[in-house]
Amino acid sequence: MKGQLYLIPNTLGESPIERNLPQETIDIIRSIKYYVVENIRTARRFLKKVDKSIEIDELTFYVLDKHTNPNDIPGFLKPINDGHHLGLLSEAGCPGVADPGADVVSLAHTQKIRIIPLVGPSSILLSVMASGLNGQSFAFNGYLPLKKGEVGKHIKHLEERSIREKQTQLFIEAPYRNMKLLQELINACRPQTRLCIACDITLETEYIQTKTIAQWKGKVPDINKRPAIFLILG
Repeated sequence: MKGQLYLIPNTLGESPIERNLPQETIDIIRSIKYYVVENIRTARRFLKKVDKSIEIDELTFYVLDKHTNPNDIPGFLKPINDGHHLGLLSEAGCPGVADPGADVVSLAHTQKIRIIPLVGPSSILLSVMASGLNGQSFAFNGYLPLKKGEVGKHIKHLEERSIREKQTQLFIEAPYRNMKLLQELINACRPQTRLCIACDITLETEYIQTKTIAQWKGKVPDINKRPAIFLILG
């Protein structure tokens, strides 16, 4: 009998496990002995945070990151075919959402493996919920272009799309470039466009505010080196 693939959410930062994961998710994590992870060190730390009694040395980890050979991925599912459950653990938030784990999930579908997504935090959904922007239609665009001169053009493109389709546009940036991106947003967007800044979601320092670009001018928060997600709607 085949095992199952459990999609295990991670916390979005150093916040209490019980604030982010329901008891049922915690109980399932305790029972799994095989994991696909992006980073073994942080995965081990997360599992010990879930339950200090988990014997890490008894677990098997398969690494899925940008260096993983695609030909190795089918082997990650061997424990399932041997009758064991496998956990796909995200680095932060939910597996398969802005996360390389989608490749494992896609392969599991082709092998008719049962896939069970577990409840946990997603910065994308939490920010949409708290923004007051359109939650019926939204798009996550990941990171914006890095080349000089392209960021502003891309922001204008997303703003126009948000106006044309009445669709909230979400994107992120490396935390140390947050302040630069904020300035690009203020320079590129129309004064009436609404911008939500959602920072440190689920943490004690959580900051979520939605204002027009005109209202943000000269009054942006200091979110340097803090994980953040940005949402606009024209």
